This record gives sequence, C-alpha cells and structure tokens, in this order.
Amino acid sequence: MATDVFTPSLQHVLDFAGIFVFAISGALAAVRRNYDVFGMAVLAEVTALGGGLFRDLVIGAVPPAAFTDAGSFSPPLIATALVFFLHPEVERINSLVNVFDAAGLGLFCVTGTIKAHDYGLGLVPSAALGLATAAGGGVLRDLLAMEVPSLLRWDRDLYAVPALVGAGLVAVLIRFDALTGPSSALAALVAFVLRLLAMRFHWRAPRAWHRRSAALQEE
Repeated sequence: MATDVFTPSLQHVLDFAGIFVFAISGALAAVRRNYDVFGMAVLAEVTALGGGLFRDLVIGAVPPAAFTDAGSFSPPLIATALVFFLHPEVERINSLVNVFDAAGLGLFCVTGTIKAHDYGLGLVPSAALGLATAAGGGVLRDLLAMEVPSLLRWDRDLYAVPALVGAGLVAVLIRFDALTGPSSALAALVAFVLRLLAMRFHWRAPRAWHRRSAALQEE
C-alpha cells in the first residue's frame, strides 16, 4: 500500500505536528475575533481535524481516524491552552507559526492523497481529497467564524494552489509507481516551498479576465 512510504511511528509524529500547528492558527483566529476559551477550542479542533474528517467520511474510513485515536484531540487542546495564556507572545512569532502551518499544508496534502488512493479512489479524486485534507479545516474555521473562507478570497496569498500542486505530484508518482518515502517528502517540500514563496512575494491567483466591476478588498 502507498501508506507504507512512512513508518507508523514517523507518520504518527508528523500527523500530530501538523495537527498542532493548524490548531494554533485556529486558536489565534478565535482570539482575534474575541471568542471565549470554548470558542478557541472549537476553532482549534475544527481547523486541525476538519480536513481529515471530511476526507475520511468521503472515502468511507469510518469511524474517522480522529475518533479512533483519542490522542488526536490532545494537540488542539494543548494549542488552545498555549494561545489562551500566551497569545501576545504567539502573535509576535506569527510569521514562524505561518512557516509551520505551511509545513503542515505540505504534509497533509501528501498524506491525504495517499490515503484516498489506498481506499480505492482514482488519481484525480485522490488529489482533490489531498487538497481537502490540507485546506478543509481552514475553510470550516472561516465558515464557523462567519467569514468568506480565505481559500476563496482574491486578496489572500496562494494557499490552495501549493496544496494542489503537492497532491498532484503525489498522484503522478502513484501513476508511475514511483511513490517512496523520499519522493513523498519531495512532494511535501514542493508544496511547502510554494506556500512560503507565496507568502514572501504575495502571490495571488488571477481574477476573471477583463472584469467590468471592481470588488473592494475586505479587511
């Protein structure tokens, strides 16, 4: 199976690291919206686990992995406590948090694609679910906060595109029977670097060609 590219212990560590950094971003979003500690915990859990839950429900991997491994709920709760007490300090290192978030994006677009393919999906649907695994939690976070998801906003640096590139690379590797630990890590690295470059140079997706109306940028 394609999931054999990582050892179980390494996969566990990587998953928990990705969950933790996604949870940090969710908890910080709650602080910026003046939510209480329960709201912080909800946004942290949803941001960290939402994409994986969606993927598992689509592919029929039930109960979802988050509910079969009780430890999955612990990193978001730890992240919530950290942000609750130290959010000014965490805000000051937000650029570093964004770097780790980019790393989580790269990791989850790869593992999500691999798991979807292992459950019998074709290459294109598997890549789509890889994208959903990486970015779905952020979409759910924004919806709960009653905001237009960052994924859909023209005034946000590219986020979905790096994840889609990483997931697409994994699909190509599977197609040519070249998926290994190093090649999977390379796909995650490509997504990670693309996201960093997008943040550094403020790369954004183009809007409609020759648009006749001007939309105001939302703050």
